[in-house]
Amino acid sequence: MVRNKKPMRNLMGIFKDKASLIKAALSIKRAAATVHVAVLRATTHSPSLPPPPHRVSALLSLGRDSRPAAWACVAAILDRLHATGDAYVALKCLITLHHVVAEGSVVLKDQLSFYPSTGGRNFLNMSRFRDKRDPETWELSSWVRWYAAVLESNLTVSRVLGTFLSSDSRRTVANLRNREELRVLTSADLVRDLDCLVDMVEEICRAPESLEFQRNDLVYEVVNFVGEDYRSTQYRILGRLGELGERIDGLSSGEFSELTRSLERLEGCRGRLSEVFANKKRNDAFWEVVGGTKARAAKLEEERERGRWLVTVGRRREEEEGESTRYRERVGRPSQVLRLPYGGDWQGVDRVHFHIEPAMA
Repeated sequence: MVRNKKPMRNLMGIFKDKASLIKAALSIKRAAATVHVAVLRATTHSPSLPPPPHRVSALLSLGRDSRPAAWACVAAILDRLHATGDAYVALKCLITLHHVVAEGSVVLKDQLSFYPSTGGRNFLNMSRFRDKRDPETWELSSWVRWYAAVLESNLTVSRVLGTFLSSDSRRTVANLRNREELRVLTSADLVRDLDCLVDMVEEICRAPESLEFQRNDLVYEVVNFVGEDYRSTQYRILGRLGELGERIDGLSSGEFSELTRSLERLEGCRGRLSEVFANKKRNDAFWEVVGGTKARAAKLEEERERGRWLVTVGRRREEEEGESTRYRERVGRPSQVLRLPYGGDWQGVDRVHFHIEPAMA
């Protein structure tokens, strides 16, 4: 029954796209119409393929030069995302937004990064998205919700780090520069960054259980894109672990505890990540560094606890010895010591005579 509906659904999608393109072309606002047409062509109802690269490039080029044009591009994509009830269109909108983050101009990415402040809401909140037309679109809806949450986490991490996560995964020169920039960060900043990066990894691990849907071209594109972000996240984590490793002896108790918790959370993600990326992003060297840092942190924590215990015991002994000394000084004075010599006289005590009355018969 579902198979019979699919051709009709695809045909209806084509008609919708054509009608939307004609409506946009007839708009008297030429600049807005150009952007709208570019978005429609990149996010069609076709279920077969992700947004064509040349369509994405055309859209990105429109927001390259000016802030108004960049804002119009971002606004058009987000309007399309929230107006549609089609899972295929929603995934294509999210993929297009991911291209903006990874490949867009600085002006375009800035508009996306600060868009929530102008909209007054979380523009990537797709938690209520449901496409109920058939079991396939219903399952794809879970991928829409997850992908939107991953993109939201991506932007959150980018704001905390001060640079875009996706674009850095493709720029070796930028990565080398960032390694030098880590040295000027405080230990508290490094621990905070690590916690935020682990949040990103945990969000990736919340991928839908229907991993067999990766055979779908759209979902396959989504997982590959998220895999690029995960690789960039790994690099960022490694950089901060390396820097923290050099400072680990000087971390405060709070920083030390936060580092340990982040490493434990990260290790808890390993199995799920292997499932999501089918072992392609396993990277044993990365986990060796994580495990080694965690083991070193545990050893130092044990030494710190032992040191604190020794200090506590030492202070307790000093207090006991001090109390004992004070006691001896207090009771050791001659006028306060009562001794019964062999002669039967008490020293330091005046002799007192007692008269005992005989008991009454």
